[in-house]
Amino acid sequence: MVLHAAPTMGRDHKKKRGGLGPAPIISPPAFADSILIGDCIEQMNSLPEASIDMVFADPPYNLQLEGELHRPNNSKVDAVNDDWDQFESFAAYDQFSRDWLVAARRVLKPDGTLWVIGSYHNIFRVGTALQDLGYWMLNDVIWRKNNPMPNFRGRRFTNAHETMIWCARSKDSKYRFNYESMKALNDDLQMRSDWLMPICSGVERLKIDGKKAHPTQKPEGLLYRTIIAATNVGDTVLDPFFGSGTTGAAAKKLGRHYVGIEQDKVYAAIAKKRIGKIRRISEEDILKIEQKREQPRIPFGWLLERGLLEPGQVLTDSRRRHSARVRADGTLITGDFKGSIHQVGAFVQKAPACNGWQYWYVEKWGKLVPIDLYRQKIRAELH
Repeated sequence: MVLHAAPTMGRDHKKKRGGLGPAPIISPPAFADSILIGDCIEQMNSLPEASIDMVFADPPYNLQLEGELHRPNNSKVDAVNDDWDQFESFAAYDQFSRDWLVAARRVLKPDGTLWVIGSYHNIFRVGTALQDLGYWMLNDVIWRKNNPMPNFRGRRFTNAHETMIWCARSKDSKYRFNYESMKALNDDLQMRSDWLMPICSGVERLKIDGKKAHPTQKPEGLLYRTIIAATNVGDTVLDPFFGSGTTGAAAKKLGRHYVGIEQDKVYAAIAKKRIGKIRRISEEDILKIEQKREQPRIPFGWLLERGLLEPGQVLTDSRRRHSARVRADGTLITGDFKGSIHQVGAFVQKAPACNGWQYWYVEKWGKLVPIDLYRQKIRAELH
């Protein structure tokens, strides 16, 4: 890891892939795995254009706090009152937001994405700037805190969430979304846009002399999830408001590269020490995320050609409500209806569409086995 004020210019280099050879080898950019000290806009402008796969930004919230906040026992609440969170007006904050978002968009690759997190104080103003600048909204994700700070004054609802906006660089971006990984993280259920997660506390909260090292440290689990959702091994993640280095810690752990920008040398030193303790997992097969559309297409007929299924064999759904027989040409038949595994699956369910690989099962050794296991077997043989 490097701490310096300006990066060395560099670009990704990729080996071309031929046939079914090894996956592309991507060298990290020269500025990867470093913390750049200075103004975030100036430092982003010094990076090569289209060099970043994902940006995660936790910008100043411009909290507009009035006076000190105390608990019922009269102890002071350690709220955010640092100079970097203060702006003289909404207009000044809006200009700052536009400036750093323009710089971030320049360094994003054409298919890159950006996450930005905020509270009700700032996230709507940031959202307006995102749309004005040509970013394309994908989701707003609600981080719902199961242990939020209590509402001591009793004048409004307890603030129990923050909002993240996830957007692509442009409407035409072919952005990455690791749907299957998100589903796997959520016990095989489609992950929703409301995430229940505790705030950073306990042993995870970095402290100096018993006090918070950084007032807005985010839980590592939040960054873990966003990085898994939108990147792959070897990608480069930029955090222009690096703070205590949570983005870098999660990126390193997951086999991604990071670039952090931080104007405060104390915070930068804290982040460097923290990330230095992280062990990068070296086994690529543990980390690599392969989306289904990137996997080789396996026609159903190959299962017959390889003897994994036989013509005339009966397929059923998991509850044995519907059945169909396998024809020699790789189609199915049920009653008078013939078609592909997908067409017949949709027909028996009276549904507009069906993923036949996931719908149909075959009985083996007295148990129902999904035919998708055979597809996975053939795919493994091709690697």
